[in-house]
Amino acid sequence: MRIIFMGSPEFSVPALDALAAAGHDIVAVYCQPPRPAGRGKKDRPTPVHARAMELGLTVRHPASLRSAEEQAAFAGLGADIAVVVAYGLILPKPVLDAPKHGCLNIHASLLPRWRGAAPIHRAIMAGDSETGICIMQMEEGLDTGPVLLRQATPIGPEDTTADLHDRLAAMGAHMITDALTRLDRLTPEPQPETGVTYAAKIDKSEARIDWTRPAPEIDRQIRGLSPFPGAWCMLQGERLKLLGSHMGQGEGPHGTLLDTALTVACGTGAVQITRLQRPGHKAQDADTFQRGIRLEPGARLE
Repeated sequence: MRIIFMGSPEFSVPALDALAAAGHDIVAVYCQPPRPAGRGKKDRPTPVHARAMELGLTVRHPASLRSAEEQAAFAGLGADIAVVVAYGLILPKPVLDAPKHGCLNIHASLLPRWRGAAPIHRAIMAGDSETGICIMQMEEGLDTGPVLLRQATPIGPEDTTADLHDRLAAMGAHMITDALTRLDRLTPEPQPETGVTYAAKIDKSEARIDWTRPAPEIDRQIRGLSPFPGAWCMLQGERLKLLGSHMGQGEGPHGTLLDTALTVACGTGAVQITRLQRPGHKAQDADTFQRGIRLEPGARLE
């Protein structure tokens, strides 16, 4: 098929690779424009842009698709279908309607739960037992279109957003190639009216840990915000990023270390920290961290 691929972050790259490996004719790749990054603040292409260049594909990165010129250029590609995954721009109706078979979206949730920008983070933070991928026919509404394929995966007790990100990206890549192979035999299923939730974009203000909260909530906050933006607290005047955890045992004053295994007392219950990062240092597992800075029971996290 003649495909327009639309995606920007690392999550989108496996799907681009899968479509290329399947032999589809990718007539253009649309992604977000390069933006300043790193210490030198030089323009850096998105992961999809970089991978598309390696594959020798045509890359377009308009700041908007609302102009008549951009919409005409998109339609002029004569695509059979557009595949969209974490692109980052709203697609106007002329763009949605331009490909022969419309636009398919790879969405990282079990719709209609967690429509919107941050479905992986929100699923973990809400304590969901599972999430998954939906291949959805796009409409003008926010993730409201009918679903062609869906597949679930469990959320484990120590899964972080990084873990689910990689698992779901691989699932999405497999599912989109399957969907295109069977496109004429799939029946789009409208999303149910009940069970709709919205995955609001993560705000950095959500990352500060309040140790007076119950342990399950703090555990989900740590895992759901790992690796970015990273839940954090203060330790001896230093900002400490917590990137991995699971439920621990014990009780005590909130924010107090209960043992040398980095179990921290919460408002109720306790959380054991498994991965963390000091400013200017790489992320470390708890054992490695303790070999460098030995924290004893009674130390206080704030």
